Amino acid sequence: MEEGKIPKHIAIIMDGNGRWAKKQGLARGYGHREGMKPVRRAVEFCRNKGISCLTVFAFSTENWKRPASEVNIIMGILREYLYSETPELNANGVKVRFIGDISVLPQECREAIYYSEKITEKNDSLTLNIACNYGGRADILRAVKTLAAKAVQGDIEPEELTEDDVSAELYTSGCPDPDMIIRTGAEKRISNFLIWQGAYSELYFTDKLWPDITEDDLEEAVQWYSERQRRYGGLK
Repeated sequence: MEEGKIPKHIAIIMDGNGRWAKKQGLARGYGHREGMKPVRRAVEFCRNKGISCLTVFAFSTENWKRPASEVNIIMGILREYLYSETPELNANGVKVRFIGDISVLPQECREAIYYSEKITEKNDSLTLNIACNYGGRADILRAVKTLAAKAVQGDIEPEELTEDDVSAELYTSGCPDPDMIIRTGAEKRISNFLIWQGAYSELYFTDKLWPDITEDDLEEAVQWYSERQRRYGGLK
């Protein structure tokens, strides 16, 4: 595979945890817990490939509609993951960054997030963006409000705004836009995920449920990406 064909930023919609658990005859919570294993595999894969940024969709702004019992399980698993995995992530040079409105998360989760982000903030081998209470439209709306406030204060001229100005106010500021968005679990939609940033992302869909994803599956996705012609509306 040509070095230039390796994506700089991969984003993943980790779909299928609940269905995986149902197939095993287990409660949905077991699927969410099992879904932490391929997160580890994805982080290691990206580090080995020299990919600079990995964004995983952990919890959307719409996921609050799920039963409170399931939401509590997800939040508990997230907290456990951060406390158990951060030391190794830090040792491997991974920077953990949360994108989304974490202010409304349970205090125990926020404490775990601050712990993980603080310890890994100077790392630079891989940035792991964890999208939690994240929605693409909310991300854009937040950026628009920030830019509108700056315009009111006279700090910017509205007619001079550029796409780069908007990108700079999004949660993913500092990371390149995702070259590829992977969605597992057979669904064929992006579900309000990185809708500004993913304007030109290659979309890769697989029927495999997230807990079943292996490094070989990720390798297959990157190989598929390497064969794509990215024209950005132009011609090759």
